[in-house]
Amino acid sequence: MAEAIALAKEVNDMHGLAFALCLEALLGYCKRNPADVERFSSDLIELSTRQRFAYWLVIGSIQRGWARSAFGNTKEGISLIEDGIRNYRATGAIVGLPIQLGMKAEALHLADRTSEALEAIKEAQVLAARSEEHRWSAELHRLRGVFLATLGADEAQIESSFCAAIDTAKEQKSVSLQKRAEATYAEYRRQKANASGGCGIRLPLW
Repeated sequence: MAEAIALAKEVNDMHGLAFALCLEALLGYCKRNPADVERFSSDLIELSTRQRFAYWLVIGSIQRGWARSAFGNTKEGISLIEDGIRNYRATGAIVGLPIQLGMKAEALHLADRTSEALEAIKEAQVLAARSEEHRWSAELHRLRGVFLATLGADEAQIESSFCAAIDTAKEQKSVSLQKRAEATYAEYRRQKANASGGCGIRLPLW
């Protein structure tokens, strides 16, 4: 990615540079590194503002919103994400929305708005099925399990979500998402075994 960014700058390919910055920020999100997401999304926003790249400006805003939420500024983060998604929808685009809604769901959960986070996940899964864009489906299933556990939902629903996350990751040969889903499921079962009463279980997002 560093080579792609350097080459885009060298040949003065501003669209290529925007794409590379977007992917670098997305990689930071996949690695759960908000510092990288903040850095590269800020660069993307600055470039897009200067070059008047409306599409990339929207993407950068959503990515920065996730980073701000991960750093604890959930109010600003959610606002950036929601504005970005609203502007993205205005273009009529669908591809990419499941991941963006996943980011929104995480930000809402961090703000203790887990019921709304679960609704965002449900919408993302509906859109993924409609568009057949399943690259983030394993993570959407895992997040659904996390949110259901937090809300103290039916055990069968929680178990089903985590199992679907693991199975989907295996089918897609995504080792990282499989490991993440298995680790979250193991933590759920550990907390459940030690829990007393019917309170919801608070699981880490990553």
